[in-house]
Amino acid sequence: MNPKVNFFFENAGQWQEEFKKLRTIALSTELVEDLKWGCPCYTYEGKNIFLIHGFKEYCALLFFKGALMKDPDHILIQQSENVQAARQIRFTDVEQINDLQGSLRQYMFEAVEIEESGAKVEMKKTKEFEIAEEFQEKLDQDPALEEAFKALTPGRQRAYLLHFSSAKQSKTREARIEKCIPQIMDGIGLND
Repeated sequence: MNPKVNFFFENAGQWQEEFKKLRTIALSTELVEDLKWGCPCYTYEGKNIFLIHGFKEYCALLFFKGALMKDPDHILIQQSENVQAARQIRFTDVEQINDLQGSLRQYMFEAVEIEESGAKVEMKKTKEFEIAEEFQEKLDQDPALEEAFKALTPGRQRAYLLHFSSAKQSKTREARIEKCIPQIMDGIGLND
């Protein structure tokens, strides 16, 4: 038990009982408990295995390499089509956690085995992401913008591509692109 993580459990308004139960199960695995991204994160030899987090509608265990897990109980959820590696197991009450306690430990141990094996999730390449037509036009018209965009890290490129293409209306996509061009030109990522 890591004392610096205690505040998460002590100050949780919603899901407090569920969080404490998940923590008890996680600590029984003898993984190292740490605090990352403001959430309890459980690691093995310095590698992130899973974390506990909560949302308005549910709390969850998030397995960083969940896409590689077998999921015999069919309980792993991909949060959205853009999430490539991580998978969640979601809960809305402590009884669900109690019912799945044995399975949860098995999933935790499988996640450690995957990490020990060195297996990696095959990530989509940036070129496989959709480029909004409006952004492609800007790139075609402005070689300096295209060069600046290509100079960004793949993760920063993907963040912009997802941000632009997620808008439903062309007008919104154009506004997002115009707003982000100065950041792209300065080599700054969308979320920097």
